[in-house]
Amino acid sequence: MTADDVPSAEVTAAEIARFAGVTRAAVSNWRRRRPDFPAPVGGSSTSPLFSLAEVRQWLAGQREGREASEEVRLWQALRDTYGEGMAGALAAVGEYLRGDEEGLSGQVAREAVDRLVVDRMPTEVMDALVARLLESTTRSALDGASTLRLARAVREFAGETSGTVFDPACGIGSLLVAVGGAAVQSRLGQDTQADAVRVAQVRAALAASGTAAPVQVVAGDSLRADAFPELRADLVVCEPPTAVADWGREQLLVDPRWEAGVPSRGESELAWLQHCYHHMALGGRAVVVLPASVAHRRSGRRIRAELVRRGCVAAVVALPPGLAASHALPLHLWLLSRPSAHGRSTGTVRMVDLSTNSPDGPWEAQLHQEVEVPLIDLLDNEVDLSPSRYVREPEPDYASEYATLREELDARLSRLWALLPELPTRGRAGDLDDGVPVAVSDLLAAGLVRLDGDELVSVSDQLDPDYVRGFASSAANVRRSTSSSGTFRADLQAARLPRMDAERQHRYGDAFRSLGAFEHELAELARIGNRAARLARDGLTGGALDPPPFDGGGPEHQSTTNDGDAAVGREDRTL
Repeated sequence: MTADDVPSAEVTAAEIARFAGVTRAAVSNWRRRRPDFPAPVGGSSTSPLFSLAEVRQWLAGQREGREASEEVRLWQALRDTYGEGMAGALAAVGEYLRGDEEGLSGQVAREAVDRLVVDRMPTEVMDALVARLLESTTRSALDGASTLRLARAVREFAGETSGTVFDPACGIGSLLVAVGGAAVQSRLGQDTQADAVRVAQVRAALAASGTAAPVQVVAGDSLRADAFPELRADLVVCEPPTAVADWGREQLLVDPRWEAGVPSRGESELAWLQHCYHHMALGGRAVVVLPASVAHRRSGRRIRAELVRRGCVAAVVALPPGLAASHALPLHLWLLSRPSAHGRSTGTVRMVDLSTNSPDGPWEAQLHQEVEVPLIDLLDNEVDLSPSRYVREPEPDYASEYATLREELDARLSRLWALLPELPTRGRAGDLDDGVPVAVSDLLAAGLVRLDGDELVSVSDQLDPDYVRGFASSAANVRRSTSSSGTFRADLQAARLPRMDAERQHRYGDAFRSLGAFEHELAELARIGNRAARLARDGLTGGALDPPPFDGGGPEHQSTTNDGDAAVGREDRTL
């Protein structure tokens, strides 16, 4: 296949930033400031797509792009040759790295791969291409492709094994390759997408290079046509497809895999969970990635209860948002275990809540983030296995923290007054100068200011930076950016700045800086005040704090009036 055989490739703004070597904000600025920037050819208003050929031509004419790296050149060559079939392109690169000279189309792509492997391992080349694939527009064709972040999290909880690793919905193999360690004897996988299977096969084979561990990844529906019916693996990992109504329930009603019960049509995830458990060896374990809703949906409580009774569930881990490839919803890891012939399951399920951690980890739970829950406490009417229901944040030291917050509020109140500048009266409202205001568009063209996202930044000693920011956000300029329908549009190029000499600019800049510091301090004061009020209410209602002593029934103790006036506090009380 050649570039003439495929339609013109389309790229997102993020991809343009990647191969141009700039930030996404820079690409947004080009679109706003450069009328000759290529118009979108597809996508949506929030995620437009551009012609790769047109963007390249524009960059060449503007000299905006930095010299592309070998990795970028390879990606561009693959896009030219394979178009939207980038999963097949990555499979071809992997096969070329394994010695198939004819598998990779395009001399430019082959030469780029040859240059990359001079100082990089083949697995590193593939990992970099996979990362680009997951960020590109073509990722939508890869249902269930696990992100590299998620693969790292699963690896932490899966641990190592010297036996067999199996992934029944392996996608491009991110989980299959990531887990198990160097002593794995074999890696087996299955997936419905043929190109994804090719990628997973070459990735696993490259990772196993130099070892005797066999790799086998086959195409097919693992639920309807299990390619490994007799397999009992030491470690099973899986991020199954979600919310699939037609998963084969009617054809599989009497299947022996449903040890905890036949899942309903709307519980395909529990079918995959039992499929993974079915393929676990005695003493084996599994890590299954599931949506958080699986832990509490009413339709699945009967199967959840049976899994808990049988001791199948060792732990449930709540992960932070941002680990899924196609959405920002939180995920859970279900850690399953199958006791050995002489072993016995524990009487608890470990609940771990890492939902407030960074998506990059760490994955080791702190003491307050995990708890062992007895099975009997899980087997109620709801059988809710959500970690947040059982893991509680540690109680604060109410007395100490409340006293500290009162002292900090007192100090900040004193600073707040000093920050608000005293501004003398001008005499009458009117224009600030006798000349015509200068247009921001003219300052941009002259290179005196630049747009950084939605903020105007001075890049010249001729313009005080806070004078520029302050007047750019003035009420007049905000009105200029608001349509008759009330819709606000951020159009700083249409803003106007008053003309004034450097000394007056600095005076205004100093005032704007003081106001900015005042606003920041005010926001911090509000944050601390809210925290103090919540702490006081929780401490009073929980018994950790006592109200002040009652010294009479004067008006200072009256509650809020009907007019909404707050009760008058004791005059001698201070923060």
